[in-house]
Amino acid sequence: MGTKDKLLLQHELEVMAGILESKAQYRKIVKAGIAKWVKDFQDGRIEIKTVDDLKKLIEIDIELQKDEI
Repeated sequence: MGTKDKLLLQHELEVMAGILESKAQYRKIVKAGIAKWVKDFQDGRIEIKTVDDLKKLIEIDIELQKDEI
């Protein structure tokens, strides 16, 4: 493998690591959003008509987890 190929491979690995780090940060945000939604729902601040917001958060969380399995 030539120097150019090694540099390209190293760059691709760095990009992938950056993407994985971003996904980990997004999952933390989504998890916090889900926890807040559940607490607000339990405390009566959210009515059933807003369940779509929770559904969207859950779908985002599942999408972010796809590559982890």
